[in-house]
Amino acid sequence: MKTKSPVARTQLLATLVALTGAACLTPPHRGGQSAAEAAAAGRGTSGSGALSAVAYRYQSVVLLGGGFVTGVIFSPAKAGILYARTDIGGAYRFDTDTQSWIPLTDFIGKADRNNLGIESIAPDPVEPNRVYMAVGMYSQSWAPSGAFMRSDNRGDTWETIPIANLKMGGNEDGRSNGERLAVDPHQTQILYFGSRRSGLWKSTDSASSWSKVESFPVKEDPSGLGIPFVVFDPKSGASGQPTPTLYAGASNTQVGLYRTVDAGRSWTPVPKQPTGMMPSHAEFDTNGVLYLSYGSGPGPSNVTDGAIYRYEPKTGTWTDITPIQPTRVNEQFGYGAVAVDRLRPGTLLASTMDRWSAGEVFRSTDAGKTWKPLMARAELDAGGAPWVYGHQEQIPAPQWVGDISIDPFASGHAALVTGGGVWASEDVTAADRDQPTHWVFSNKNLEETVVLDMVSPPSGPLLLTAIGDICGFRHDRLDQSPSRGSFDHPHCANSTAIDFAQAKPNVVVRVGSYPWDGSKPPRGAISTDAGATWTQFRSEPQQSGGSGTVALSADASTIVWAPRSTRAAYSKDQGATWTRVAGLPNAGQIPDWAPLNLRLAADRVNARKFYAYDALAGLAYASSTGGTEFVRTVTDLPTLPDYQLSGASIQAVPGFEGDVWVTTGKEPLHSTDSGQSYSPLDGVEEADAIGFGRAAPGQKYPALYLSGKVKGTSGFFRSDDAGGTFVRINDDAHQYGGSNQILGDPRVYGRVYVAGSGRGILYGEPE
Repeated sequence: MKTKSPVARTQLLATLVALTGAACLTPPHRGGQSAAEAAAAGRGTSGSGALSAVAYRYQSVVLLGGGFVTGVIFSPAKAGILYARTDIGGAYRFDTDTQSWIPLTDFIGKADRNNLGIESIAPDPVEPNRVYMAVGMYSQSWAPSGAFMRSDNRGDTWETIPIANLKMGGNEDGRSNGERLAVDPHQTQILYFGSRRSGLWKSTDSASSWSKVESFPVKEDPSGLGIPFVVFDPKSGASGQPTPTLYAGASNTQVGLYRTVDAGRSWTPVPKQPTGMMPSHAEFDTNGVLYLSYGSGPGPSNVTDGAIYRYEPKTGTWTDITPIQPTRVNEQFGYGAVAVDRLRPGTLLASTMDRWSAGEVFRSTDAGKTWKPLMARAELDAGGAPWVYGHQEQIPAPQWVGDISIDPFASGHAALVTGGGVWASEDVTAADRDQPTHWVFSNKNLEETVVLDMVSPPSGPLLLTAIGDICGFRHDRLDQSPSRGSFDHPHCANSTAIDFAQAKPNVVVRVGSYPWDGSKPPRGAISTDAGATWTQFRSEPQQSGGSGTVALSADASTIVWAPRSTRAAYSKDQGATWTRVAGLPNAGQIPDWAPLNLRLAADRVNARKFYAYDALAGLAYASSTGGTEFVRTVTDLPTLPDYQLSGASIQAVPGFEGDVWVTTGKEPLHSTDSGQSYSPLDGVEEADAIGFGRAAPGQKYPALYLSGKVKGTSGFFRSDDAGGTFVRINDDAHQYGGSNQILGDPRVYGRVYVAGSGRGILYGEPE
């Protein structure tokens, strides 16, 4: 599946990681306190004394994949243990009993969300319960240092070992390469780690402490690519002694492979190695032969050349065993990965990279002398995820196959990664009999997606979501992937905002970016059947850069769209024509990866009222003219830098005219006079997101849900009295990296929807 460019993916996801069941169909409950009483409560404090908690059970809203899984790693110590790493959504372990993935890093909170970028995973080659990870999302100067993590129960719990001034890049170029982290098979307390910027590192105490290998020739790499893999030669040395021979790659097109034969005391380039490309993966088979994949760049995109090589250490012989040679003019591509069958020496799998015309996985049973293409005849099973069809009749062959692995205990079992998830086969050996192989999209409970916006209307679907990289979805059920697949007409790469008309919830609008196929339809659409089908806008605002934010009036008569690169505009004819809004500023000059600074909301009662918050300038605006003209109302709201804009929002309360809330990543602000003034909510230190759901029994004001910090505790919270008091509704084991999207279900009191940090959508209900 051709999905995305690496720059777009990395920049989009940086936005979210700025590093600082059946529904009740009855209408929302309206009994209890008056609107005035609720508003007064909203200006109160969050109560005194200790913060109380309500036990909640969280489950994934089923989408099935959609995000970049960067590696799949089998344990060499015991059958049935398989790990997956992702660029921004943490790590997973496959459960063979349920045939689903178990999230291993849900305990990570907002303060440590950088650790949800998994740079590398290394299972202990002897002790099956022990596994290590190198974690950290970015290696730039502004990013925090990374860490190592260690588990003795297959990732059920972890010990985190911070390491100062060593940064990881789980969401950077080359993120599918590896593995960078390796455990010595003869003396397992020894580990090596190939960093991106700071050379080679070594631990002799099971990752408790680390020191730089000063003898390694590549000491620094300002490019941030560094050392993509470390591999031990298990045929060298003996048990109980450090393995003397190991290899380390370098992201360099001239010298890409180094070797030590004295347990790391000295290193030399491997003689006669290929040049002009950089290595991405290396694996030994049980005959002691090393196989490597090469590309013109680190991947995952812009790889225009590549190769597969065999190296025989005994003779020092290099052999080019590339399945298909990339051409220089008509078809430029590279190779993403190579894998060996440890039960059958000389049996290999290799994947192309950026071969958009026909992405392929090749199989060889004679050490690369001949190859058979698998995907040309493969039978692909969506695994319950209709969106992988991409609105085509047949499922496209997997693309961005940056890692592929063969089960060391079962030759027929293989798994590969893509920009959208994991594919697995139980019969890759069928190709040896000239029969098709079968691959299943295997992402049950691996929900590593980026949610950019979501709404829960009072009727119709339970959720409507705007999703990074796969446009968005209508969710009629929470326990299965949406049957219609992702949004179409137009399809898009990213939907950045979605809204419905409160009085006519079947009318929905969305805006986003161009599709990945290079076409350029208008970047917005309207639905009159609650997102089941869509009609693309006939035009865009003048000089529009697409994406941005959108609001739909309560009666569905007016769309206000604030796109990138220009001033907000309104449409009274369902997106056929657009007129510039008076009184609002032009879109801020912000980086492509940051969300738009100008946030919009439509009053949920009065169709003539709209609200806006410019988070860069700290200004509030309001309209009482149906969105045609806005007036600046407040000039001293908090300002946010571009890297914190994901914490900015403005929300109007259903059922209460003129009731508006603003989040700024700091204390929330509340208006009860149609945005003319805003008051801080005492007792809440931080609010990254606010949403509303069905009111508690005996109350009129909707239940208020908040992602942020209350009384010094970070988490998710619910208030049944308009912010007067809060209870925590998650615990330290279920933090999901924090959230910039939270809302309640308007039909089920207590149900909350949370968009985790690269963890898809979770829904929680009181236990």
